Amino acid sequence: MVKAVVRAGLLTLGLVWVALAADTALADGVKRYVVEGSPAAERESCVEPTERMRRMHMEFIKHQRISTVHEGIRGTKYSLTGCVDCHISYDENRNPRPIDQPDQFCGACHNYAAVDLNCFDCHASVPNRPGADAEAAHRAAGVVGRVASTPPQGGR
Repeated sequence: MVKAVVRAGLLTLGLVWVALAADTALADGVKRYVVEGSPAAERESCVEPTERMRRMHMEFIKHQRISTVHEGIRGTKYSLTGCVDCHISYDENRNPRPIDQPDQFCGACHNYAAVDLNCFDCHASVPNRPGADAEAAHRAAGVVGRVASTPPQGGR
């Protein structure tokens, strides 16, 4: 009877150890996708803690979309423009690199998670404001027809 209790205790201890080792391995496998040279790389966290942003950013963006489109409220905490402004990086010629490219913040993480990234089907993936040459940045990255101020050739 004593041997059975000791074996059960050792088995339980072994299972607990395996579970802790698996959690540690998963924690080590989480990659940081913030791109060096972006303003985000200089900050300790986003507008919310990192884990919350990883899990909830789509909900924040959807709520922001509703506020903007239906209520006319712009410039709040979770704007897509804010995401692009903070996570954008620049090439050696100081051209912004589209954030949805496979080696950039949004593109890399969405590729890792195997989640479709369609925000930039309509929105500019580089800062698109006076003084920023978004069109040149998209040309440099081999991306065409994705700057809001320059509609694609032939309509739409």
